Amino acid sequence: MRVGIAHHLGWAVAVTASADHQVVDRRRIELIEDGLPTAPVHHMGGAHPMHSTSAPLDDDALAALVADVRASVVRAASTALDDLAAALPEPIVSMSVRAWPDGFPTDIAVQRRPPYESRADSVMYCDVLAEYGRARDWDIHPYDARNVEDQAVRILGRRANEVLRGPRARLGPPWTKDHRIALAATVLANCGT
Repeated sequence: MRVGIAHHLGWAVAVTASADHQVVDRRRIELIEDGLPTAPVHHMGGAHPMHSTSAPLDDDALAALVADVRASVVRAASTALDDLAAALPEPIVSMSVRAWPDGFPTDIAVQRRPPYESRADSVMYCDVLAEYGRARDWDIHPYDARNVEDQAVRILGRRANEVLRGPRARLGPPWTKDHRIALAATVLANCGT
């Protein structure tokens, strides 16, 4: 089984597909526990006051908050993905997550400045998901959400519409762009691209 994740801040769509690209499971998974900010760097420490409800935290306070949020994401994502793995008829062999820039800064003082502050929280979610998968010996396949569907269409050829859009007719709603992106990412993972 191959899992594709299309994450947002605090939650994600997870689509699991077989080697022949049949959707075996689709679900929304929570990536953070209740009561914590889903985007601590962007909302609590970023350079844009319109995103915050109070004055930005100093570097030390923001670093502590990010550590708390990351620990929560580890717990919540682990629970959600453990539940997913337990519900599947076969073991998961790979997980596809959105790609993030190599060498993305880890220093809070740098992350809170543009251009990093708008991506730091998303990178944290991707990093936690990838760590979780690696710890379970899953292959991790980063993908570019901007072109993953186009790449899958090229791979699938005439089957593309049936594979990527057919699940809506077979399974019913919801079947959104996030679902297609997650499924397309599993196609790329299955083909080794």
